[in-house]
Amino acid sequence: MGAGDRFRHWLGPGRGLEDSTREDMLERLRSGGVRDERVLEAMARVPREEFVTEGSETEAYADRALAIGYGQTISQPLMVAVLVQALAPTAGERVLDIGTGSGYQAAVIAACGAHVISVERLERLAVSARRRLERLGFDVEVVEADGSLGLPEQGPYDAIAVAASAPRVPEQLVAQLAEGGRLCIPVAAADCDRLIRVRRYGDQAMRDDLGPCRFVPLLGAGGFPEAS
Repeated sequence: MGAGDRFRHWLGPGRGLEDSTREDMLERLRSGGVRDERVLEAMARVPREEFVTEGSETEAYADRALAIGYGQTISQPLMVAVLVQALAPTAGERVLDIGTGSGYQAAVIAACGAHVISVERLERLAVSARRRLERLGFDVEVVEADGSLGLPEQGPYDAIAVAASAPRVPEQLVAQLAEGGRLCIPVAAADCDRLIRVRRYGDQAMRDDLGPCRFVPLLGAGGFPEAS
């Protein structure tokens, strides 16, 4: 399966709910192009059912995004795995995760051995994610702030992951990368969002288009304006 076919595969409707298990999810990740064993192990370790809303536990490992309230979602498992694989976090690195939501993506990055600082603009989501991540023992610090601006006071970062679609690659996020740092961010396009990876080397920023994706919009001063 080529790269374009892989992305079309995971943009599809997904499997049924009641027969989808963690093992099923891992098989879909492998068939969808996830080859990094560290990422697969991290996805296997994180109990996704702990990050969905009450009553949605049977849907936790289905191949689709799920609503978590406040107009936000927990991203599709394959999308999380593809993004984390592109981000390539390693043990001991400091990673900024923008758009905490339920905390699932931050947990997967932390399960790769990184220390994660996760930013969420909505207070209720930030509070619940902080409690959940602490209870489950993940090395994640949750900060309530406008994540579209990053968190420069705690930078620079070895990697930055953004779980919402921006109108463009925010230069203020690139500026918060350490030498050799990576930024993975969905960017809005005419027909579908595009997953962009930026790697910083000195004053140069190398960009790769990793393919189509779907995310909620990144709201805030560095993203899209909030509806009045």
